[in-house]
Amino acid sequence: MASIFQKALMLITGTEKPGDVFKMPKNFRPLKKLTERELIQLESEIGSKLFGPIPAGHRREFFNLDKNTWIWHEEYRGADGKMHTSTTRYEVQEKGVLKAQDGAQYSYIEGEELQNLVLAVQMYYEQVMRHVYHRDPATGQKFSA
Repeated sequence: MASIFQKALMLITGTEKPGDVFKMPKNFRPLKKLTERELIQLESEIGSKLFGPIPAGHRREFFNLDKNTWIWHEEYRGADGKMHTSTTRYEVQEKGVLKAQDGAQYSYIEGEELQNLVLAVQMYYEQVMRHVYHRDPATGQKFSA
């Protein structure tokens, strides 16, 4: 009888240990809606991986802050032992995309830099729609379960 119970438990929960059924993953909250900050963090995890592997000891974020603002942030401890950080803010406007890096003066981006940002935004949108919101990026429709 215990064998049948264990097989059924495995099929239903993915675990054979009865005690593990009640141990939910840390972030498992099926009935609680995520806050805007939590959604940005999930999106940023995806955005951080769009530009290749993140070197050990580095932290990278790339996310859409609001309707017109994109943030790229990197930080790492250098060979000198000091923490190095860089934050770039892109603001989409009618005239173009303004860029401010580490609080420096704003300037419009163009050429290859603008093309790279547009490509990154497209990749970000596709991945976030699929993996965070479970929607088809082309139609916006929810994926069927």
